[in-house]
Amino acid sequence: MEKSPDAFRTISEVAAEIDVPQHVLRFWESRFPQIRPMKRGGGRRYYRPDDVDLLRGIRHLLYGEGYTIRGVQRILREQGVTLVQTVWQVEAESPASEEDQTGEASGAESTGRLEPNLFAVPDDRREPRLEGAPAAPRRLADAARHKLQTALDELVACRGIIDGALARG
Repeated sequence: MEKSPDAFRTISEVAAEIDVPQHVLRFWESRFPQIRPMKRGGGRRYYRPDDVDLLRGIRHLLYGEGYTIRGVQRILREQGVTLVQTVWQVEAESPASEEDQTGEASGAESTGRLEPNLFAVPDDRREPRLEGAPAAPRRLADAARHKLQTALDELVACRGIIDGALARG
């Protein structure tokens, strides 16, 4: 039996739904005061539909858009919870950067974005590793993979030009 879209969700249901481990949701609660699940006896958390949308938006900004926690905190403070609750949807408005607001370019420090965003997709489902074993490789986001492939193609073309010049030279 499936729950109504308006039903409250437990932390395990939310974690499965947005593909984030439960401990990450608890950590986000400590960093984002806007996340306020109801807590019942024994500390059991119940998330409202708006809480789930907010968590989806935070996940999208952190993992999909490459924002830092501080950057997402700034977006929540300056642009509001409603924007973050909807930013994960396909047709949603993107958060305005400081460049959009001031007309001037700003660095990664001021926007709260990580550049380049090579490791945007979380890999929290890694197998536990033994002491001293190498860390498992992290997966690349599609956008990062595309940027790297484009850069590689350009480098290969440059190498061809250099090899041609050396052969003539």
